[in-house]
Amino acid sequence: MNKPITLATLVAAMLMSVTSVASAQSAEVPYVIDSRNEILRSGTGLCVRTGFWSPAAAQAYKRPGQQFPIGCECDKDLLPKAVCEPPPPPPPPPAPRVAPPAPPAAPAPAPAPRPAPAPAAPTSEKVTFAADAFFDFDKSVLKPEGKAKLDDLAGKLKDITLEVIIAVGHTDSVGSDAYNQKLSVRRSEAVKAYLVSKGIEANRIYTEGKGEKQPAADNKTAEGRAKNRRVEIEVVGTRARK
Repeated sequence: MNKPITLATLVAAMLMSVTSVASAQSAEVPYVIDSRNEILRSGTGLCVRTGFWSPAAAQAYKRPGQQFPIGCECDKDLLPKAVCEPPPPPPPPPAPRVAPPAPPAAPAPAPAPRPAPAPAAPTSEKVTFAADAFFDFDKSVLKPEGKAKLDDLAGKLKDITLEVIIAVGHTDSVGSDAYNQKLSVRRSEAVKAYLVSKGIEANRIYTEGKGEKQPAADNKTAEGRAKNRRVEIEVVGTRARK
């Protein structure tokens, strides 16, 4: 006849089982582990601690084949957080440094403009004609010989950029000073009128009469008086560069 198993008998059997399992373990194991390498838990799901339990022992001991300490399964809230978590993955290797692209090469400077040629300096040429070749004695009407000389002068003016022509009449000392002054003015005006007829602008011709005030030679001799009867023509302009 089978006898009923009493509660006291069952508790005694459990204690004997726990005692036999615990005796097979190291004294440093903080929790009771059964023969299947499983932690023994109470009816409420709590891990059964051994007499050697301490937070340090729970952190130090690892069951075979487990990654984390045994305390992470039973008393995780009592252990440092870092103990029960996998280590963070290693940081990715730094990206290779890429040298920044070289700045675009600066454009070559534009060649300096060639300096403009210096403007030609005005030139001045003075031509003196004997009045006897231009006019009859005591006259202010140009003779053919005088016109021919002015034609030659007008032809040469085509090679320059004309600025001004200065025509100055002179006389000898025969006659009064006032008369000679008026005669020299009329003769310079006659030269101007003829040059204007050849196409030279009138506003570029300046006339003046000096009478007998600026002799070029001695009026006491016939030869000297002939040199004093003269017309001076000065041309001012610039020649084109070749």
